[in-house]
Amino acid sequence: MADQKRTGFRGGVDWEDLRVFLALGRHGSLSAAARALTVNHATISRRIQSLEDSLGEKLVDRRPDGYVLTAAGRRALAAAGEMEAAAQSLAREGVGGDGVAVRGLVRVNAPPALSQGFLIDRLAPLAVLHPGLDIDLATDLRAVSLDRHKADIAVRLTRPKDGDFIVKPLGTMGFGLYGTPSVCETVETGSDPVFVGFDEESADMPDALWLAQRFPRARVAFRANNHMSQAIAARTGAGLAVLPHYIGRQVPGLRACALEPVREPREMWLLIRGQDRKDRVIRTVADHLQRVFEEARALFLA
Repeated sequence: MADQKRTGFRGGVDWEDLRVFLALGRHGSLSAAARALTVNHATISRRIQSLEDSLGEKLVDRRPDGYVLTAAGRRALAAAGEMEAAAQSLAREGVGGDGVAVRGLVRVNAPPALSQGFLIDRLAPLAVLHPGLDIDLATDLRAVSLDRHKADIAVRLTRPKDGDFIVKPLGTMGFGLYGTPSVCETVETGSDPVFVGFDEESADMPDALWLAQRFPRARVAFRANNHMSQAIAARTGAGLAVLPHYIGRQVPGLRACALEPVREPREMWLLIRGQDRKDRVIRTVADHLQRVFEEARALFLA
């Protein structure tokens, strides 16, 4: 890789330094990288300094409003990304083992907001790593049946009580009340809150029921059928939205409001059929999903 020579990569570089640098480059801020890796700011700073010392290059400009990649930093980020992709490809393709590529179609079902606000960015690159792998992500609000083979993998916010499934925990999804700064200031000083919520067709969904029970007399000024759409509406100032932290923290113009009560967290689960436990293609996608949720677990928590 030509870029590795230009940025001074050599054998003494610590892969953990590179991993932290990749997180900083991808997430765009010290705080977001620290949340994604579940470490503190000091660890991020120390790792970046260590990498700069190893490479003999200044990779970031440290400014009052955050870190900005230098030209050398941008080249290093591209080269490090290639190295990461190559390492993942070796591990997943079985090079040095059976050498057989991962090929086939895997259908994944997940809630719309989780798909749009988290999964697409992290699942689509897997199809790039495996040119023979096709991924079909269904973003249905209501669960699609694994038993009837309408999906191969499901991400659920409720653990199934029966069925021949392999069930793996993906972590906890925390919630907050999010709005624009002006909307939050209004409710924090005692004004009655106005909400953005679920549409009538989705009124029986757990999050819609929670809002109706906790704020039974509140006005719902705008309704949409998933959290991602609600976040966009809340960003206009239409009202407060009950959002998972992974959405509220990533949508520009929103902040968490100091208003009680706060919706209780929900557990996230990954499901595959028991008969597919040894299916290499399905396991490749399932294992990848477990990794990305683990890496981003701080994004979901309060």
